[in-house]
Amino acid sequence: MSAPLRSRPAAPPRAADAPLVSPRTLTVGVLGAGRVGAVLGAALAAAGHRVVAAAGAPGATRARMALLLPQTPTRSAAAVARAATDLLVVAVPDDALAGVVAGLAEAGALRPGQVVAHTSGAHGLAVLAPAAAAGARPLALHPAMTFTGTPDDLTRLAGISYGVTAPAELRAFAARLVADLGGVPEWVAEGDRPLYHAALAHGANHLVTLVNEAADRLRDAGVDRPEKVLAPLLRAALENALHLGDDALTGPVSRGDAGTVRRHLERLAATAPESVPPYLALARRTADRAIASGRLRPADAAPLLDVLDGMQVSA
Repeated sequence: MSAPLRSRPAAPPRAADAPLVSPRTLTVGVLGAGRVGAVLGAALAAAGHRVVAAAGAPGATRARMALLLPQTPTRSAAAVARAATDLLVVAVPDDALAGVVAGLAEAGALRPGQVVAHTSGAHGLAVLAPAAAAGARPLALHPAMTFTGTPDDLTRLAGISYGVTAPAELRAFAARLVADLGGVPEWVAEGDRPLYHAALAHGANHLVTLVNEAADRLRDAGVDRPEKVLAPLLRAALENALHLGDDALTGPVSRGDAGTVRRHLERLAATAPESVPPYLALARRTADRAIASGRLRPADAAPLLDVLDGMQVSA
C-alpha cells in the first residue's frame, strides 16, 4: 500500500554524472502498472518510498492498481514521468519499451538526475538512450520471477534475483534499491541481456507449456486429476535438477530405452500429433546431455537416436 502523500521541498537536480550511493526516501512513479509494475510499486511503497503516480491501461491493469496501489493516483504517462522526480519505473512490454521512452523524452517529461529504470529482461541500457540524452540515469532492473499481479506476488519477492545492468555510477544505488525490494542483484552485461532473458524464458515459460502438455496427455490416458499425479513428481524433478544438474536425469531416454521411446512416439502420433515435435526436440536434447555427462554411452544411445531421427523424418 502506498504511503500517504506529503508535500516536501523539491530536491535540486543532481548532476547526471554524480554517483548515487543509496536510495533515500524516493519519489517514485510507475509507468505500465500491470502485473510487474503494480507489484514492484507496492513493494517500493512497503519499503518506505513514495509512489506518487502510476499509469496503466483500463481494465485489468486499473484493477491491479486499485488493489495494490490504492492510494496512488492514476495519471497520464507524461504526468507520471514528471511526478517521479527520483525514480521512474517503466514496466511495459518489451516491444513497446523503446517507443514509450522515446515519447517521454520528446515530450520533455524526463529530467536530469532522475533514474529511469525499466523492468524488461530482454533489454539493457541502449533502449534508454533517449532518457540518457535528456540527462536521466538509465537502469535495467529485471525481477527473475513470474507474476500474477496479485498481493500473493509480494510474498514471493523475498530473496529473488534481479538482472541488473547499470552504469558504474549507479551500481551502488541499484544494489540498495534491489535490497529494498528484498532481492539480490545479478549483474548482467549489456551484450548478455538477450541470452540472460532467453535462459529465463526457456526455463520458466517453456516449463509451463511442458507441464500443461503432460497434464493434457494424462487426461488423454484417462487420468481425471493430472495435477495430483504430476505435482510430487515435478517438484522432485525440479529440486533434483537444481541441485544435481544432469545427474538428475532419469527415464527411458537417459537409459537408452529405444523401444519405450518408440512406443511413446507412436501413441503420441495417433493421439496428439501436435505433441510429437516437442517430445522429439526435448528427447534429442536430453540424449545429448546424457551422453555428454557420461550417463549414456554412445553405443547404447545409437538405437535411441535412430528412433528419434526416423520419427523426425516422418513427423
